[in-house]
Amino acid sequence: MSTQPPPQNIAVVLFPGFQLLDICGPLDILNLLSNTHKINLSILAATLDPVSTNRNANSVALGSRCSQAIVPTHTFDTAPDDIEVLIVPGGFGSRAEENIEQVVGFVRRYYARLRWMLTVCTGSAIVAKSGVLDGRRATSNKRAFGWVREQNTAVQWVPKARWVVDGNIWTSSGISAGIDLTFAWVADVYGNEVADLIADASEYERNRDSENDRYAERWGAV
Repeated sequence: MSTQPPPQNIAVVLFPGFQLLDICGPLDILNLLSNTHKINLSILAATLDPVSTNRNANSVALGSRCSQAIVPTHTFDTAPDDIEVLIVPGGFGSRAEENIEQVVGFVRRYYARLRWMLTVCTGSAIVAKSGVLDGRRATSNKRAFGWVREQNTAVQWVPKARWVVDGNIWTSSGISAGIDLTFAWVADVYGNEVADLIADASEYERNRDSENDRYAERWGAV
């Protein structure tokens, strides 16, 4: 457990085509955590317009109408100056430079102020583009691992890991791994008893082993 005082100001970033569970899994943990610890949440995006998950070419081609949108609280230009923890999701939208250009710029200029940065899925590829992962160990979605590696070869990409911690940057594997990463981070910062209580209240069976990652073999990352 960290000896530092726990953070109060947490933010998540959004971009068109973000993966819903990348954000909503960690946020539900924070929602429950806020019942016992003070937390202020900011939701950041390029504009204040609702940001949609709908960027999957397959669903568009099928004519599917199945997406959700989240309303930001701040733009990247008006973000609070006291953010302590930044959560960066991934998703199909991360493949389009126009979707993530402002996210990359925000991470690049804001990172030095943060106490922690957490990424889920291909969110680590977005952060890698900012340069703050250069020389660091990190992981990402195993089904997209080949593409992720190409985004920045200066990163020490770890092909078999549920999550990886390098300094104050925590990166996780695909989609649902963000839940395990967030529980591990809560255990480190707030204590394992707090993390277990939230997991049990959620009826969620935590993966406590960061190296327990069967998806690396399943999707050929190793």
